[in-house]
Amino acid sequence: MAYINRTLEQSIEKISNFFPVIMVTGPRQVGKTTVLQNVANTPATYVSLDTLANRSLAQTEPELFLQRFPAPVLIDEVQYAPQLFPYIKAIVDQENKPGMYWLTGSQQFHLMKNVSESLAGRVGILHLDGFSQDEKNNNPMAQPFLPTMEYIDAKAKISKPMDINRVYDVIWRGSYPKMHGAPDDMWNTFYESYLQTYIERDVKSFGAVGDTMAFVSFMRVLAARTGQEMNYSDIARDIGVTAPTIKSWLSVLEASGLVFLLRPYYSNVTKRIIKAPKVYFVDTGLAAFLTGWNTPETLANGAMAGSIFETYVVSEIIKSYWYNGRNPNIYYYRDNHGAEIDVLIEENGKLYPVEIKRTTTPNVGDIKNFRVIEDVLHAQRGPGAVVCNAQTHLPLTADVNVIPVAYL
Repeated sequence: MAYINRTLEQSIEKISNFFPVIMVTGPRQVGKTTVLQNVANTPATYVSLDTLANRSLAQTEPELFLQRFPAPVLIDEVQYAPQLFPYIKAIVDQENKPGMYWLTGSQQFHLMKNVSESLAGRVGILHLDGFSQDEKNNNPMAQPFLPTMEYIDAKAKISKPMDINRVYDVIWRGSYPKMHGAPDDMWNTFYESYLQTYIERDVKSFGAVGDTMAFVSFMRVLAARTGQEMNYSDIARDIGVTAPTIKSWLSVLEASGLVFLLRPYYSNVTKRIIKAPKVYFVDTGLAAFLTGWNTPETLANGAMAGSIFETYVVSEIIKSYWYNGRNPNIYYYRDNHGAEIDVLIEENGKLYPVEIKRTTTPNVGDIKNFRVIEDVLHAQRGPGAVVCNAQTHLPLTADVNVIPVAYL
């Protein structure tokens, strides 16, 4: 498959010209190494710690390893040898050149702990996941999603129309580069292999999961609840473990980059916000696989059609920020009076509300809760949107637009 340009390339080039160390984190098989090898100034030397001999040398003789592979160097799967970090720190403190060490890793929890202890202030950290919709459509210069007319007008010029059948085909197929352009009959094989590799090589290394069979059951139950608020006790009862175990396992999935927790929006003015986060699988193909939806048609017509659509939209919004080198200020809202807003994006002192609807014809009733931004949160409201399966953008009110999912 020909290389597909990634939005993150712009951020990689900027950071590598500023920091002595750059690190790209993210799940397995999302293209971390590939993107680093396809940007300007990529190091000529590449070494992978997936190789046991390299890993052993890095773990037992980190100083010798760094002499054997001097900077500039790209070190893949660096989480296997945290012993390297103090020695990398010593070298960059001595030489202090940008772009010396390019690192990738699949386990954010361990990486962040070691980086915060050893490389704080010396490393630029970026996150990569599967292809975004823009990347699949050869629009790698995409900007972060924000429901302004500037964003809408720009997307209207480049977006490819998607009917509902196409939308669910994209959702079902998922975002892993390996599945891009692959035949449908490879879908089950790919995700089965991916799940097995993830359990064997990532989950077991965390040490927090004793019963891997129960952990897979947990993943399946959680996938069925994508787009919903976390209820630790309910899931614990379903699996037959304790609620603290579910919290621990959820942190493993989050650290692995497989799920994203959307936090509730808090305000000093109101204490009516429900505190549980909503959980979203970053890759909708994996969520569909875990819940047994084996074709796009059954997924589109099944019980998860709405929640998987919402999951896809939230994932695309999040990736649009990650791939521009930013962590999104993104939340959801729900209070004890039942008022809900699917997504709130906080940007430049304003809250931008977004509702997500599977329909092709949203109406003003879908945005009735947007008023809580001024009335309850006493915040300034930016333009809002309903992201849905409409075929073109349209004004719903003076400051709320219908945005087709194809514009993400």
